[in-house]
Amino acid sequence: MGLPNSDEIEGKFDQAKGAVKDKVGEATGDRDLEAEGEADRASGNIQEGFGTARRKVGEAIEDIGDKISR
Repeated sequence: MGLPNSDEIEGKFDQAKGAVKDKVGEATGDRDLEAEGEADRASGNIQEGFGTARRKVGEAIEDIGDKISR
C-alpha cells in the first residue's frame, strides 16, 4: 500500500469533522448540525474512496510499467 494521497487525507478529515458535528448536534439537540455532520461523514467516505481508487490505479500503472521495462 502506498502513501495516502490528498483526497484520502481530506476524506478522513471530513469524516472526523462530521463525526464531531454529529455528536455535538446529538448532545445539544441541534438536528441541523447533526444532519450536517452526517453529510460531512458521507462526503468524506466518498472522497476517501475516490482517492483510494486513484492511488490503486496509479500503482497498477506503475506495476505494468515495471513489467514492460524488464
